[in-house]
Amino acid sequence: MKSMDLLGKTRFLPFFLTQFSGALNDNLYKNGLTVFIAFQSAAIAQSESNDLVNIAAGLFILPFFLFSAVAGQLADKYEKSLLISRIKLLEIAIMLFAGLAFYLNSTAMLIGLLFLMGTQSALFGPVKYSLLPQVLKDDELIGGNALVEFGTFIAILIGLIAGVLITSIENSGTYWLSAAVLVMAIAGYLVSLKIPKVAANAPDLKIDFHLLRQFVQSFHYARENRTVFYSIMGISWFWFLGITYVTQLPNFVRYELGGNEQVYVLLLAMFSIGIGAGSFLCEKLSGRIVELGLVPIGSLGLTLFGIDIYFTQSASVSSELISPWVFATTGSNVRVMLDIFLLGAFGGLYIVPLFALVQQRSEAAKRSRIIAANNVLNALFMVVATGFSLFALSSGLNIAELFLVMSLMNAAVAVWIFTLIPEFIMRLLVWLLIHTIYRVKKTELEKIPDTGACVLVCNHVSFVDALILAGCVKRPIRFVMYYKIFHIPVLSFIFRTANAIPIAGARENPQLMHQAFEKISLALQQDEVVCIFPEGKITEDGSLNPFKSGVMKIIEKTPVPVVPLALRGLWGSFFSRKHGNAMTKWFARGLFNHIELVAGEAIAADKVTLKGLQNAVSCLLGQ
Repeated sequence: MKSMDLLGKTRFLPFFLTQFSGALNDNLYKNGLTVFIAFQSAAIAQSESNDLVNIAAGLFILPFFLFSAVAGQLADKYEKSLLISRIKLLEIAIMLFAGLAFYLNSTAMLIGLLFLMGTQSALFGPVKYSLLPQVLKDDELIGGNALVEFGTFIAILIGLIAGVLITSIENSGTYWLSAAVLVMAIAGYLVSLKIPKVAANAPDLKIDFHLLRQFVQSFHYARENRTVFYSIMGISWFWFLGITYVTQLPNFVRYELGGNEQVYVLLLAMFSIGIGAGSFLCEKLSGRIVELGLVPIGSLGLTLFGIDIYFTQSASVSSELISPWVFATTGSNVRVMLDIFLLGAFGGLYIVPLFALVQQRSEAAKRSRIIAANNVLNALFMVVATGFSLFALSSGLNIAELFLVMSLMNAAVAVWIFTLIPEFIMRLLVWLLIHTIYRVKKTELEKIPDTGACVLVCNHVSFVDALILAGCVKRPIRFVMYYKIFHIPVLSFIFRTANAIPIAGARENPQLMHQAFEKISLALQQDEVVCIFPEGKITEDGSLNPFKSGVMKIIEKTPVPVVPLALRGLWGSFFSRKHGNAMTKWFARGLFNHIELVAGEAIAADKVTLKGLQNAVSCLLGQ
C-alpha cells in the first residue's frame, strides 16, 4: 500500500483532515497577524517588526513547554478520538474570542490569543503522534508520518496565502479573518467526530498536574531508550532550525531580498513543497521501513543549502518591493528558491524517520508521555531559538548571516548526535550498500513475526549478508557471526553498532562460544530477533554447506519460532568467494546487482530439526 492510499482509509482520513484543519487554522490566524506586522503597517520599523514577529512566535510556542506533560498523561489515559473532539471544541471557543479581539481592535488581545492557540495545539500534539502507531501498520508508519508532515506544511502555506488575501481586504479584512478561523474550527470539530475509537494505553493512570514533576517523569521515560531519546533531541534541533527559518522569512524577503508579500508566499510554497517531496521520497528510499540511514543525509542537506542561502543573497535591495516574476528573473534568486526547496526536501528526509522511530520504539503504555517529553523539548528549543534570533539580530547580524550561523551549528549538532548514537551512521552505510552495489527484491518478508522473539536462519554467501538482512527486515536484528568476520575493519563498526554477537567454535575459543549462547538466550527472552548463519562459514562454491548444530542448541535452550530465509543472486558478487578471495575483484558483476531475499513459513520450536531447516532454506534457494 502506498502512502496516498491511506487517504482512502477511514482509520486515517478523518484524523488527517482534523490535523490539517487545525494546522491551517493556526497559521491562518498567526500568519495573518505576522504578515500584517511585516508588510501592512508602514509605521513599524524593521527593528520593531523583528521584535513583534519573534514575540508572537514565542507566545505561540510557550504553551508547548508548559502544558505538554499534562497533555501526554491525558493522551495515555483517555480514548483518543473523544479527547481530540474535546480539544477541537476548545479551538472553537478560542476563535470566538479572536473575533471579539478583532472587533475591539485590541492588538494586545490578538497577540495574547496566540498563547491560547498554542495551548490548544499543545494538548493535541501527544494525541496526534501517539494515535498513528495504533491505527497504522508498521509498514504504513513512514507513509503516514510523511502525509502528516506534508499536510502540515501545505496547511501552513494555505493559511499564509489565505491570511495575506483576507487581511488585505480593505476595511473589513479582520472581520473576514474572524469568520474564516471560526468556520475552520467548526469544520475541524465535525470531522474529528469521524475518527475511529482506539483503546486507551493506560486507563488507570492518575493525572498529576504538577508540571515540573511530570516533565521530569516524561523525560525519564524518554531516556529509557537511548536511541529514542537522542532521536527526540534531533527532532527538537530540527524545530530549532525550522522556527528560525519560518519566523525570519517574512523580514528576510522584505529587507534582504527586496520581495513583496507574494515573494514570501512563493518561497514558503517552495519550502512546503520541498517538505512534501522529501517526506514522500523518504518513504520510497526507506523501503517502507523506519530507515535511520536517511537522517544523516537529511542533516547534510540542511547544512549545505542553509550555507548556500548566505552566499546567494542579493548584493543590493531596491526601495520598491519586487513581484515574484521580477524576483525569479533577477540575479541569483533562482538559486535562492532552489536552496529553500532543497532545505524543505532534506528536512523531510531528516524528520520523518525520527518521528516514526520515536513512535515505533516507545513503550505503548508510555508513548504519549514520551511524545509529550518530545513536545516539551521541541518547545524549549524553539523558545531558545526565538531568543537566540532576537539576540543575534540585535547584535548586528543580518538574517542571512543568522541562517549561516544556524547551518554551521547544525553541522556541529549532527556530528555530536551521530557520535553518541552510531546506529545512524551504521544504517547509512547499510542503506548505501543495498542502494548502490545491490538492488534487492524482498519476497514474503511479512512471514517474519511483527512482535515476539524468533530466530532467523539464512544461507551464508558473502561478507555482507548480515548487512543486507539488516537493511531489508523492518525489525532490529541481533546477528550471530563468526568472530573473524565480526572484526573485519569498517564492517566491525557496523556489527558492533548493531549489537551483533560474535561466536567461535568450541576448539577455537570455548569461552567466547559459551558467552555467545548466553547472549543469544537473553536476547530471545527479551523478545528480540536473532539471526544465525547455520553453515558456520561462507560458501566456497555457491552451494549450501551442511548446517551445524548450534541453531538446535539455541532452540533447545530458548524455544522460539524459526523463520528460514534465503539470499539469492549474491554468488559471484564482489563480497563473495567465487573468484577466490572475496573483495579482490572490483566490479565483478558491474554495479546495481539484482539480488533477492525470500522468507519461508515460520516453524514452531517443537517442529524444528536441523535437517528440516536445511531443506527449508535449500527449497527457498531452488537447490
